[in-house]
Amino acid sequence: MARLSPENVQRAKELIALYPQPRSALIPILHVAQEQDGWLKPDAMAHVAELVGVSAAEVYGTASFYDMFFTHPVGRYLVSVCTNLACMINGGYELLEHAEQRLGVAPGGTTEDGLFTLEDVECIAYCGGAPCLAVNWRFFGPLTHDDFDRLVDDLAEGRLDEEVPPHGTLCRVRRQAPAATSPARSTAETAPS
Repeated sequence: MARLSPENVQRAKELIALYPQPRSALIPILHVAQEQDGWLKPDAMAHVAELVGVSAAEVYGTASFYDMFFTHPVGRYLVSVCTNLACMINGGYELLEHAEQRLGVAPGGTTEDGLFTLEDVECIAYCGGAPCLAVNWRFFGPLTHDDFDRLVDDLAEGRLDEEVPPHGTLCRVRRQAPAATSPARSTAETAPS
């Protein structure tokens, strides 16, 4: 699937309705597109450009600026090993090296089966769990090498599907846009009784 699905077009329209200018919904809609395909495909970015009224180049420029968006395929699970100070002191680089050996890929690489993409990241704000990592922005730590192996096995076998959705899914709870109300009705609803 490249362009947004009909369901995701509806989600995009609801997001656009939240902002005074359609282009203000660009980043939230890029998250929808990334959730749909696991990464931002060129056709999806072109479709997003049509929806918010900007050029495809502007969409690509925004998407390529942020680390959270991927303009190339990634695995179902994005494994982000932290090697910043707290993790480095507690074995972050050793954990990364173990992850490279276990998965058979260097940071930036994806396993042949397409399940895992490994990356070396700066602080993921989970210093109390050092050494730690994130899988699709879900945090795990502190981790020993054996803990990492169990985590990979559990992910591969689907035992953590409830906890870790496929890459691109930020939140499983859909935002419900409030129904439009007139200013008079809104004032009456908020007036003290």
